[in-house]
This record gives sequence, structure tokens and C-alpha cells, in this order.
Amino acid sequence: MPPLDLTADVLTLTRALVDAPSVSGTEGPLADAVETALRGLSGLEVLRVGDTVLARTNLDRDSRIVLAGHLDTVPIADNLPSRLETVDGEERLYGCGTSDMKAGDAVMLRLAGRFGVPGAEPARDLTFVFYDNEEVEAVRNGLGRVAREHRGWLYGDLAILMEPTDGAIEGGCQGTLRVVLTVSGTRAHSARSWLGVNAVHGAAGLLATLSAYEAREVDIDGLHYREGLNAVRIEGGVAGNVVPDECRVTVNFRFAPDRDEDDAVAHVREVFADALAAGVTLEVTDLSGGALPGLSEPAAAAFLAAVGRPARAKLGWTDVARFAAFGIPALNYGPGDPNLAHQLGEYTRVDRLQPAEDALVAYLTENDRDTGSNA
Repeated sequence: MPPLDLTADVLTLTRALVDAPSVSGTEGPLADAVETALRGLSGLEVLRVGDTVLARTNLDRDSRIVLAGHLDTVPIADNLPSRLETVDGEERLYGCGTSDMKAGDAVMLRLAGRFGVPGAEPARDLTFVFYDNEEVEAVRNGLGRVAREHRGWLYGDLAILMEPTDGAIEGGCQGTLRVVLTVSGTRAHSARSWLGVNAVHGAAGLLATLSAYEAREVDIDGLHYREGLNAVRIEGGVAGNVVPDECRVTVNFRFAPDRDEDDAVAHVREVFADALAAGVTLEVTDLSGGALPGLSEPAAAAFLAAVGRPARAKLGWTDVARFAAFGIPALNYGPGDPNLAHQLGEYTRVDRLQPAEDALVAYLTENDRDTGSNA
């Protein structure tokens, strides 16, 4: 792909990133271009880990800010190359990854180009993380690989994930738990169903429990989190003439970050206690803890002031949880719109791009001697 020009405006840079296909697992060429551009900046130390590219300043500042964004996208659906359109007076950049999250990556590259050269030094040390394989299973996540192999590169006083938030700050994130509840029955010919026990029918109680479930709501650091417990998949049946002897119901629990993983599992077991006592089995198949918003931390409070918009809770899981596990406050902030992520008609509003860059520049150039340091 063509070299990336970090002096280009943020819209031009966003288009360049979007027009470089990088479906999960194929980020190599884009990672090469990002690495080349960052290595051309004399004020940055650069590290390549697989298809993840990291860069940082080493100015011995009192605090360090980590900015992170993933390079991969979901599969392309005839929505490349990018195109600019004006709809109802609103200029939009359409294309795969525009919102999630190459607009955020472009802002990061602009900041690297600005602060990674002598004479334009930030008030805080900076670490940039452009990572691969965020949109697929967690075991392939490039940020997770860096956490295992080069954890020191991720330490700082605040981590900002450039996930799409439509220019708002979203604090922390929910945890997510998936379990499979298995109902057993007895197989029989459907013409003689009284000789069997229908496991699919037996799952009705589980669904009734889910329908009656009242989700907990909780305020943390002034942010309002709402939990959710939902069936997301049902599997059962053998053939069109057989009473099924097994039914599997997959349940997803999105829990507020004041619960840890053990609490989340215990809560789901409590909800289905009667079913478990009656012989239903429960298997945990996926579990990721959430992240507390940490808005009271000085570095986070200073960023809130720079953006000038109230924070809201992140309803969903993001990689801020990886930083929270290290005791580092983490926020989500990016120009993309989360409601447009993964859609065929995905786009980002052009008027969200420059304000995101400007807010971060204001924050990173503001002297704040009270941020402390975890670096």
C-alpha cells in the first residue's frame, strides 16, 4: 500500500487507512505501513510484535498516557473503497472500518506525527498501540499478546481506547459471561412421544426465568450501568420424527464492572438454582471481567475536562478491561459512532474527526503536575 503521510489532515489519513483492507488476520500490509511511518519519527521508540505496532516517547515526563486502537475490521461487504457523501447536510465518509475504528486510528497517527518529532513535545509521555485481531476470538487479540510478552509497554497513568463513542467519553466497560445450560430428556419416536421426555419442552422453564429476570442497574463514578441476561442461542433436536433428548441454551450475562468474574458466575447459578437442582447442567464457555471507569483518577479527570462533555457508561466489553486488570484507569473515546459499527452502510461523520484530534491535543499539551505516575 502507499506510504502513510502523517502530515495529511485527519480525513485524508482516515481514507488512506480505510482503503487499505485489513480484515482480521490480514493486517500485515497495513501494520507495515504504520510501522514505516512511525519509524520515520525520530522522537519515538518503536516495537513490532506480530502485526501489532507500538511506539512511545521517552521524555521523562511526570505521567504517561497510552492510546490504543485496533487495525482490523470485520469482513468487507462490498463497502470498499471509501466514498464521501453529503446526506441531509451532513458530510459522511462511508466504508468498512470507518467508524470501527480507523477514524480513531487516524487520530492516533496524527498525534504521533505531531508529538513524535523534536520541538513539538507533549506535556505527558505517550505510548501508541496499533494492534491486530480485535474483532475475533480473544486468544488471537494482539493487545493480549503484548500484555503477555511486553507488559511494560502498556503501563501508564491513563489508557484511552479509541473505540467509537461518537465523540463522547465512555467509562470502563461491562463484563461478559456466556454459559451453556443443558436440559436432558429421553429420546423416543415422535409418534410415541409418551415414551420419551422432550428436552426442548424442558427448556421452557429456563426461558420463563429469563423473561422474568429484572436487570440490575447501578451507578459507578456517576455512570449508569444496566446489566442484561439473555438467551442468545438454542440448540436441540435430532430429526423430524424424534423426541429430542437434549436441549442446549446459551445465555449471555452482561454485568456491571463492580462485579468480578466469580460474582458473575455465582449470580447466574443463583438465577437458575431451581433448574440446576432439577438436573440442568451449567458450563461456562466464555468469561471476561469488566473495567471500573476510574474517573476520579487525576489523569482521567483532566481528560474529561479537556473533552468538555459528560462521560457515560460503556455498555459492552472493550479492551479497557485489559488495562484495568493492571490497575490502570481506562476510558473509551473515539470519533466513530458505535451504532454504525459492522454495518454494510458503516460511515463516520466528518465533523467528528477534527474535534477528537483537537481535544486530545489540548489534553496532551496541558501541564498537570497532579496526575501522578504508574509508568
